[in-house]
This record gives sequence, structure tokens and C-alpha cells, in this order.
Amino acid sequence: MKKVISIVCVLVFALGVISFAQENEGSNKHVNVPEAVKNANMKKYPESKNYRITWEKENGNYEANWGGKDGEANSVTYTPTGEFIEIVKEIPTSDLPKGVLEYIKEHYKASKFGDVGKVLDARGITTYEVEINRRDVIFDENGKFVKEEK
Repeated sequence: MKKVISIVCVLVFALGVISFAQENEGSNKHVNVPEAVKNANMKKYPESKNYRITWEKENGNYEANWGGKDGEANSVTYTPTGEFIEIVKEIPTSDLPKGVLEYIKEHYKASKFGDVGKVLDARGITTYEVEINRRDVIFDENGKFVKEEK
């Protein structure tokens, strides 16, 4: 009987480890980042070498995170070939364009918001994103609502 219980415990443990690994597939500890992506980041943002960079894989692309108290003051996204997609720089709410906070107060009355970022994409377009209820609410450079993303 002890042998059966031991085998069952080992199986349950093994299944738990496999499940955990699958759930954390996007974790930066297990992301194999192509050299082209790492090189592109060092070329575009050489200051990032002064920080511990963590990597995530998101929607087939690679995201480098570094700086700030949570390690994500800068989040830069690249394609698998190292093409720059965008950078999100964490900013204080006071740096948001006029109108953003009013929109949030009106449309998300009982919500607290999380990270606030200024986004610059590969085309040179600036937008702002505010995390509300685990969703990113996007505003244009003038503070006009654009969309809400999951």
C-alpha cells in the first residue's frame, strides 16, 4: 500500500511540475531570445546594459524589460528578426495629456489604474496607455481615447 501511495504522490508531483512549466511558458526565465533581437536592443538602447534585462515572449514577438523599481520602466518589443516595434516608457500620471484623466474618471468610475506609459512605435507615433482592470486603455498624443486592449 505504501508503494502505491508513493507512486501516486510522484505522479501528482510530476503532473504539477509539467502544468506549472506550461503555464509559465512566457516567463522570462525560459525564453530563448534570438541573437538578432538581443543585438537590436543593445544597438537601439545601449543604456539597457546597465540594468538586468528580463525577456518575455508575447504574440510571437520578444519584449525586453528593464529599469525602475519593478524592472519594467522600459518595455521594448521586437519581431523575431530584431525589428523594433515599440517602446513603452513608464511615466507619472501627471505627464499624461490633458483629457486622459477626465476620460478615465468618466468611463471607469470605480476603477483604480495601474501602470501608465508613453508609447513610441516604429513609425514615430506617440500614444499613451493606462492599465485599468487588467486592460490597456490607449489614448492618442492629444489625450483622445483610441481603444481598449486585453
